[in-house]
This record gives sequence, structure tokens and C-alpha cells, in this order.
Amino acid sequence: MTSREAHLVGSLPGATATEAMSTALELVGPYLRSLPDGETGERRNWIISIVETLRSHPDVELRREGDWSDYDKTPRFRVRRGHRLLGATLDLGHVAAVRESFPVFEKVRAAAGRDELAFQQGVPSDLDLAMFAFGPLGALRYRRAFTEATLVEIREIAALTGPDTLFQVEMPAELVLLARAPSRARPPLARLLARGVTQLAAGAPLGTHFAVHLCLGDMNNRAFGTMGDVGPLVLLANALVAAWPADRPLELVHAPFAAADHPATTEPAFYAPLQHLRLPADVRFAAGFAHEAQPLEDQRRIRTIIEDHLGRPVVIASACGLGRRTGEAARVVLERTAELCAE
Repeated sequence: MTSREAHLVGSLPGATATEAMSTALELVGPYLRSLPDGETGERRNWIISIVETLRSHPDVELRREGDWSDYDKTPRFRVRRGHRLLGATLDLGHVAAVRESFPVFEKVRAAAGRDELAFQQGVPSDLDLAMFAFGPLGALRYRRAFTEATLVEIREIAALTGPDTLFQVEMPAELVLLARAPSRARPPLARLLARGVTQLAAGAPLGTHFAVHLCLGDMNNRAFGTMGDVGPLVLLANALVAAWPADRPLELVHAPFAAADHPATTEPAFYAPLQHLRLPADVRFAAGFAHEAQPLEDQRRIRTIIEDHLGRPVVIASACGLGRRTGEAARVVLERTAELCAE
């Protein structure tokens, strides 16, 4: 029996779903409860391919060009004059991807003798989709369309994959906005940001299983934001748990401690706000600090600091998906995850 579990955030090394999932099961399989399909191909870059489809959307036009080389060099869109943006006209692409990858998942799971392993599907937050496409002000106007499109996808994917599927809501914009806010504004802002996500969960079918992935961004393996300490993620996690609909089970909260190419700090003060984290016993906490560019001893120390604050073992994870790393670096992260679980 292992003392810790692992959680894979999303994208995995591999050119195909078969390769990605097989590699993950080979390296960390005994520690997993759920398995993503690896988000291979264009999905390795998270929502970039989704936003790019807006270039050909009949109700949308390009307002500012961008090549995604950095966070301030992204394309920005607007709705055409006299048009409306409706969720029914948005195809986020996840359903088509799952139609291809889920049969592969079933074969890989059967070959590993892991019938209890759940399929895991990433769900970009509707706020993040709207914000990266239309900017902060546009997100306020057009978020509803992405909410509607996301809920349609959740329903269709659940129909394809079954009731045990774990839907992971991914939310870098929310955490970065909170980390950038003045300290006094953070508690009410955390409640506001959490309410948007929990309303998304409440719109999903009854009994849908969820995880939340708090994130600092990972475009081109560079972070979108940073934290002076983990206070912002504690505030946001507590607000999410307090408002989460009980009939849509929240199984796991994932928090980033590393930030893209920067490993997690070993400074104890950074982690001190974790003493205020209030997670129910049945909600697992995934600590995102497994990293390829840091000695194992440092990561053991980080694990101890986090677990001492929480009073329970953590689930081991990286800070984000591995699709923006080299294949070699991503494999090292998986191997490190297994080492940190096995001890």
C-alpha cells in the first residue's frame, strides 16, 4: 500500500494518446485514481487552439493580432457590430477529441488491469476562455456564451465516458487576478471568483465529479503570474469549497507551488498560509511542486513543509500540464512524481 497518490494535471509527453497514457501508467500508474488522455497534438497548448478558431467565427472579428509568443502578444477579438455571440455557435473541440481518445483509454486501462481508473477531462474555466479571447472587459460581456458551450461539452463527454469521469476545471486567470489584487480586496474577490466557478459546476448534470486546478499559467513553459506566498491560493480554495454544490462532488483541489520553469521555493514562510486551508477530509489536496530542475532533497523538504501545515499526506503533482516541456523533461517530472509518492 502506498502512502501517497499522484495527480496528472493534463497534458503528457507523447505524440499520441496511446503513447501519452501508456507512458503515464508505466511511470506513475500505481499512484493514480484518474488518467487524462494526454492532450496531445494542438491541445498540448491548452486553450490556444480554441481561441484560434475564433478567427473564422462568423460573429467575431480580430481586434488585435498576436502570435502567442508571450502573454502580452496574444490575439484579441471582438463581436462584430450587429451580431451576438451564443454558446450554441462555439465548438471548444473537447467532445471530438474524447470520441477519439476514450476508446484508447479503455484499451490502455484494460491492458494495465486498472478497471477502477477514472477518465479525467480538462475543462478550461469559462472566465479564462472569455478573458483570453476578448480581454478583461470583453470577458464580462461574453462569458455566458463560454459557460453555455462548456456545459454542453460536459454533458456530451459524460454521455460518452460514463458517470465516474473526473472533470477538472482549470483556472489560471482567477488565481493570477487574486494574487495581483491588493490584500484588502482579496477576500471578497476570492468569493466572487469562486462563485463563477461553482455556478459552472452547478450547471453540470447532477452527480458530476469535479476537481479544480488552480494555476499560475504555463504558456511556453512560462508563468502568467506569481505569488509572494500561498495566501491567494488558500483564499481561493477556501472560497471554492465553501460555495461548492454538494450534489456535484468536489474530489480534489490542485494548487501550484512551482511556477512553470521556476521550481517551488524551499522558504518555509512562503507556505505558512496553508495553516488556514479548510478542506473537508474527503477532498484531496494535490500539491504541484514536482519539477525537473530541482534536487529530490529539496522537494522532499517542500513536501514535509506542506504536509506539516495540512496534517495529512498530499497528492503529488506538477504545477501544470507537461505539454509545454520537452519530452525528456516531462518524463523526468513523472519519474520524480513517482519517487515522491513511493517514499
